[in-house]
Amino acid sequence: MPTNKKPNRLIAEKSPYLLQHAYNPVDWYPWGEDAFDKAKRENKPVFVSIGYS
Repeated sequence: MPTNKKPNRLIAEKSPYLLQHAYNPVDWYPWGEDAFDKAKRENKPVFVSIGYS
């Protein structure tokens, strides 16, 4: 994994698929209440990625 980039929240996940995206420059949230709470607070929709690999 790259060491010169800061990981996002997915770095703590166990899923190999999610870990592939732990260094993406996207503010990803794993499925859970944190994601839904933030969306509700900011009045924004939730984008769900079902994967592609």
